[in-house]
Amino acid sequence: MPARRASGARARIGSIALAAASAWVLTASAPAAPAPSAAPAAPAPSAAPAAPAASATARVEARSAHLLAVGTVHGESMTIHLSRLEDNAPVRDAEVVLALRGATHTATALADGGYAVETPDLALPGSAAVRIEVTSSGTRQDLEGTLQPASTPEPAEDKGGSRQLGWWVLNFAVCIGFLWLWQRRKRDDPDEEAP
Repeated sequence: MPARRASGARARIGSIALAAASAWVLTASAPAAPAPSAAPAAPAPSAAPAAPAASATARVEARSAHLLAVGTVHGESMTIHLSRLEDNAPVRDAEVVLALRGATHTATALADGGYAVETPDLALPGSAAVRIEVTSSGTRQDLEGTLQPASTPEPAEDKGGSRQLGWWVLNFAVCIGFLWLWQRRKRDDPDEEAP
């Protein structure tokens, strides 16, 4: 009889420990409630549209010893912004020629100080070597770079979903272990409920 009581006590302790573990797992797997704030947070409308636009734009950076050119491509047109490396000052009133895929294209000056090039070669897939020839104050500099194609946004992995699935599996394992211990206790102590 004392052996049966000892095994019953062990089973009760095990079931209490399993119940506590399952409660902890259920609490840990529940999503955390947001902290209360004095004023409701306003959604950032510019954050969502900015990410797809940035990922859908092809881009090139070309450098020489003294100049930096940053070009962004939208369809068949490229906007080029030139600046000096030493002080980051924009370079205006220069003659700019873009050499791309074996052809040269003369850029036109824009009102904001940048330069624009229109060519169907910019819409072709894949990366390409780029040379930007800049003639300013009688001196010419060649800036070399690589046109990187627009990166297509990859579908976001559902990391939260796989983590949630893991928590559910753990919950079921704890519940099954609890039921197994309860049945074992009932089998070991058949006269436990008897007065």
